Amino acid sequence: MRSPSYPVRAVLVLALAAGLTTAVPAAMAAAPTADQARPVTPPAAGVAQKPFMGWTSWSMQSSKYPGLNPDGDYSYLTEKNVLMQAGALASKLKKYGYEYVNIDAGWWRDTAWKPEFDAYARQAPDPGRFPRGMKPVADDIHAKGLKAGIYLPVGLEKEAYGEGQVPVFGAAQCTTADIVYPDLRTTNGWDSSYKLDFSRPCAQKYVDSQAQMFADWGYDFLKLDGVGPGSFKNGDNYDNVADVAAWQKAIATAGRPLHLEVSWSLDINHAADWKKYTNGWRIDTDVECYCNTLVSWENSVNDRFDDAPKWTRFAGPGGWNDLDAVDVGNGEMDGLTKAERQSYMTLWAIAKSPLYTGDDLTRLDDYGVSLLTNKDVIAINQGSAPPARPITATGSQQVWAAKNADGSYTVALFNLGDTSAAVTADWQSLGFTGHGKVRDVWNQDDLGTFKDKVTQALPAHGSRLLTVTPRGPLFEKTAYEAEAPANTLTGNASIGDCGMCSGTHKVGNLYQGAKLQFNEVTVTRAGTYMIDVSYISGDQRPARVSTNGNGATALRFPATADWGTVETVTVQVTLKAGANTITFDSGDDYAPDIDKIAVPRL
Repeated sequence: MRSPSYPVRAVLVLALAAGLTTAVPAAMAAAPTADQARPVTPPAAGVAQKPFMGWTSWSMQSSKYPGLNPDGDYSYLTEKNVLMQAGALASKLKKYGYEYVNIDAGWWRDTAWKPEFDAYARQAPDPGRFPRGMKPVADDIHAKGLKAGIYLPVGLEKEAYGEGQVPVFGAAQCTTADIVYPDLRTTNGWDSSYKLDFSRPCAQKYVDSQAQMFADWGYDFLKLDGVGPGSFKNGDNYDNVADVAAWQKAIATAGRPLHLEVSWSLDINHAADWKKYTNGWRIDTDVECYCNTLVSWENSVNDRFDDAPKWTRFAGPGGWNDLDAVDVGNGEMDGLTKAERQSYMTLWAIAKSPLYTGDDLTRLDDYGVSLLTNKDVIAINQGSAPPARPITATGSQQVWAAKNADGSYTVALFNLGDTSAAVTADWQSLGFTGHGKVRDVWNQDDLGTFKDKVTQALPAHGSRLLTVTPRGPLFEKTAYEAEAPANTLTGNASIGDCGMCSGTHKVGNLYQGAKLQFNEVTVTRAGTYMIDVSYISGDQRPARVSTNGNGATALRFPATADWGTVETVTVQVTLKAGANTITFDSGDDYAPDIDKIAVPRL
C-alpha cells in the first residue's frame, strides 16, 4: 500500500479485489495553528536521530517493468525476494549506512489480494508469500546486521471485523464491535478500514496488541499508511491523529524500540502532531509511476522541488520529512536519465529525507552505485546541518542552500527546465561578498576560488552539489517594512496583522493587478543587488518584480509552512545610486504576502 498497499493510482483495482469502494476528494487544509512552529519532544529517545537509510519493497511491487511481477500485480513481495534484497543490501550498501529492510503492503494478502488474519483481528502473513511467517524473516534480516520493517494501513480492516465478534488479544472483555464506531464509519486513504473509536478503551487495547505482535516478531520499523488528514482525504472520519498517538503509546509499552513512519501526503497543518507522535512523515504522494519503470521524472519526482520547501522547518532529530523512495540505482529500470538520477539523489540528500531505495539491489549499475554510496553526499544527509531550502525566488533554475556548523554552505544548483541552462549562486544570497572557495561534492573536486558567484552550465533536469566556503566579508542590510507609510499600495493591496512578521504587519491581498511599491530604497552605488524578501505564502505563488519602473521579472516564491509563517528568499535587482523603487506586482495571479525587504549595504 505505498501510498500504500492500496496505491493511489491502483486504488480501484485493489478496491475491486478486496470488495471495497473508494472516494478521493480533494484535500482541504485545516486552519493553521500557532503551535506548528514550536519544538516538540521526539516520540522515542534514540530513534531517528538521523534520517533512516535502507530498502523498501514497494517500488518493485508496483512496477510493470518486465519480469518483476510475473504472478500478477504486486506479486514481487515474497520472503524469497525480501531476503535476496536483504543479502544484497548487506553486501553492497550496509557499510555506507543503509540498514533497514522494509516490507511494504501485501504481506498478509495473497496475489488476489485476499487477506489473512489471526484469531484476534490482526493481520497474519500470507502463507504463499511468507511460508515461515514474519518472525523468521525478521530473524534472518537481523542475522545480516540489518533492521526489519513492516507495514499496516491505519484503522481496523473491514475484512477483520467478523461481524463484531472477534476478540481482542489481551483484553478479555473486548471484541471488534467494541473498538470501532457503531455506525461502522470508514477511514484511511482508500476507505478500506473501519475507524477506531479511541473514546472506547478497547480501541487502544487493539493497537497495543498489534504493536506487541510486531515487537514479539522482532520488527524495528512500522509504516502506518493511508493516514489523514492527508492521503487525499480530510474531515472527521479521516482524522487519524488519535490513531497515531495510540500507536506511539502502544510502542512505548511493547518492549522494543520501533521507528514509526506515517504516510502519505500528510496535512502540513498537523505537522506538530506528526512530529510529536512519529519519527517521519511522507509529505507527498507516491514517487512510483505505476508504469513500465519504477519512477518517471514527470510523474512525481519533480513535484518534490515544489512541495519540500514548506516542510523544511519541521525536520530534525527524532522526526524527518519523508520524500519517499530514492530509485536511482538501476538505470533503465529506474526510467530516468543520468542527470535526473543525480538531481533526484541530490534533493533527497540536502532535504534530509530518509534515504531508502526501492531498486533491485542485485542489479545496480555502476552509476547507481556511485550515487547511492558517495560518502560526502551521505554525510550531508546524515550530518547536523539543517535541511536546505531554496534561497532564491526563480523559476526552473533554482539554488538551494543550508549553512554548515563550520561556516561553509551546502549549495545545490538545479535546472528543472527541459533544455540546458546556466544556474548561478550569488554570494550575496549566502550573506557574504568577495571570494568563496567551491568544492564539487559529487565529483570530490576542488573547483577553486570564485569572486562574487559561481555559475554552472547544467543539462535538462541536471544539478550540481557544492560546498561553498566564504573567503570574503559578511555585510549588513537595510530593512524596509512592507507596511511603511512611505510605500505605495494599489488595487486590492492592503495592510494586515501578522504576528510572526518583523513589524507585526504585512501587505497582503496582492491579486488581480494589485501592487506593493517600496519607495526610497537607498543605496550608495549603482549595481546588482540580491535583496532579501521576507514573505508569507501557504502555497507556491508568483510575483512580478521590477525596479524604478523598468521591465518586470516574473518569479516564483516557494511555499512557506502556512499563512502565518515567514520565510526569506533573495531576488536579484538592479539599483541606481540614491533612491529607488522596488515593485511587487501580482499581475493576473495571486502573489505572496510581503513582510519586508532587506537590501545589502555594499
